[in-house]
Amino acid sequence: MESQMHKAVKAAAVVASPWILLLSLAFIHAQYGYAQTSVQPDAQTHLAVQHKSASEDADNGATSNASPTRPAVALDPEVLLKKLSALEARIAQLEAERNARATEPAPAVVVAPSVAVAPTKVSPMTPAAELTVPSTAATQTASDTPATSPAQKTKIDPFSDWDWTWLNGNPRNKDVAFDSKFFTPEIRVDMTYTYDFNKPIDNSMGGSSELFRSNEIQLEQLGLGGDFHLDNVRARFMTQFGAYSMATIRNDPSPAKGQWNLDSANRYLAEAYGGYHINKMNGINIDAGIFMSYVGLFSYYNFDNWAYQPSFVSSNTPWFFQGIRLQFFPTAHLKFEPWIINGWQSYGSSNSRKGLGGQVKWTPKPWANIISNNYGLGHDDLYTPNRGRIHTDNSVEFKYYDKPKAKFWDKSAISITADAGCEFGPTTTTKQGVYVQGVSCLGNTKDVNSVGMNTTPGNMNPNDTSGHFKPGVNPKQSFIGYMVYDRNWFMHDKFGLTIGGGQINNPGRYLVLVPPINGETAASAALNSPYFPFNPSDSFKAWDSSITFDWMPRQWLTFRTEYDFRHANVPYWAGHGGMTPPTSSGFQPGTNNGSPQFFACNDGSPDPTGICGGGPISSGGHGGIWKPDLRRNESLIDIDWMIKF
Repeated sequence: MESQMHKAVKAAAVVASPWILLLSLAFIHAQYGYAQTSVQPDAQTHLAVQHKSASEDADNGATSNASPTRPAVALDPEVLLKKLSALEARIAQLEAERNARATEPAPAVVVAPSVAVAPTKVSPMTPAAELTVPSTAATQTASDTPATSPAQKTKIDPFSDWDWTWLNGNPRNKDVAFDSKFFTPEIRVDMTYTYDFNKPIDNSMGGSSELFRSNEIQLEQLGLGGDFHLDNVRARFMTQFGAYSMATIRNDPSPAKGQWNLDSANRYLAEAYGGYHINKMNGINIDAGIFMSYVGLFSYYNFDNWAYQPSFVSSNTPWFFQGIRLQFFPTAHLKFEPWIINGWQSYGSSNSRKGLGGQVKWTPKPWANIISNNYGLGHDDLYTPNRGRIHTDNSVEFKYYDKPKAKFWDKSAISITADAGCEFGPTTTTKQGVYVQGVSCLGNTKDVNSVGMNTTPGNMNPNDTSGHFKPGVNPKQSFIGYMVYDRNWFMHDKFGLTIGGGQINNPGRYLVLVPPINGETAASAALNSPYFPFNPSDSFKAWDSSITFDWMPRQWLTFRTEYDFRHANVPYWAGHGGMTPPTSSGFQPGTNNGSPQFFACNDGSPDPTGICGGGPISSGGHGGIWKPDLRRNESLIDIDWMIKF
């Protein structure tokens, strides 16, 4: 019975075997075809070897003994069943490999360091001065790379992986309005209305590098420019049409030395430099021209800042340098930037020696920014050779609260800045016999050539505070100051509130902004400043505070309202009588007489030889010496609207 059943099974297998074989081959072919589209190259190679063997057999003339419609009679059903089992096992193996590879991560991108192109987009999180040209290279998949090669991490632009729009001194734009392979444009508009509660009749203000006219709507800056970038070559320029083109220039005495009117040549350029990017580390930049300094943390551009009128350690320190800088980025969060520059915020050199300095910037966390700026070596006092200057400026910024999804209060940050510096140099007498008083950092340097200052302040000029050091000693000429600002954002960054202020002590007044009395500038004050002297040891102590409210309906636009109060220990701020001499008939306000280095008479005439005492104007005299109206306090409100694309 068993023998008969065994024979029946064999007979059935023989009859069914052709159809089983054909169906199996069709199924296998379909599975192999599907696997070819999904598996990694090792499976593809295995299949290719199989196809090659089949084709080689055909090329060698191998033929089949089987009929097109039925297999050879010699086929054994048991052998076929074993082959079918082996094929099913192989199919299951291929499906398992395919599923395993489908869950693997995408092949790593390997950057070829020998290939580099220019950047294609400027990160809105990164100041333009810190952008590097990214190294974009041909990519290789894992199949193109030996299996033993480790995957390399793709480099990023420095300071571009975290959101830095919260920083004081950094633009808050999260997007770039327009970009191209060659050029990224930038447009800035800064308008302000300022009301000074001292109500100066000549509408003139002093002691600021941001606010210049009272009770008027003024264009502070129209900036047109942008960044060029192609084949690792880079350049940037930005104009400064408006009040900046006059007020910033007047604080630089160096154009008064020599010819060619450097102040006129550079007046309308806030930034203008060109350079080259090297694809080493996380980037190296070499630039030459006019570039921003960022000493004092605040940006030169008010749109970028938490407040409009910064405290003294920012307003009284350099906004720009002219020279050469190098930027080294060892990592994406660390920058070393040395400078070789003409001097302290100067287009030229006040004396023969150039200045050296640099910046270190470190962002260890997305909520922390640490910056240190340092300057030295330069001789920056016009007509005063051999007097050196050193300065250190250090800031930390922390974002201590961040709730992006909060409906009301969503973010808070604080910035703290501390500055210190001094001037030093021996007492000398020039070849022309002019005595130049020496100064020192601590006020205890002995110098046998120092004759001292033994005069007492006169009644006419309460700002002449000399007479504080004895012969044989070089007086103290130093600077120390700080500022603190706290910023809060509301309603998903639509509104901002900043409270802050600071304080300085600057004996010798070498970093005090020259009041624009009778058109006085830093260059004319280097000859003589009769109404606000800058003698060694002259005292200047001041403090300020402010509260700022911002409405930011779009990332390109800020409406700002700010209240500031500022105090000095000597009369310094413009009072109601103003800082402009009268006309020839005695009418006030008048106009500048072109000789700010001399006292002015009440008829507007300069007084180089003491002519002002020649009787009243009605009798043909000059009416005596005119006095500007200076106050110890200043309160103001400014309303500003600022645009940055």
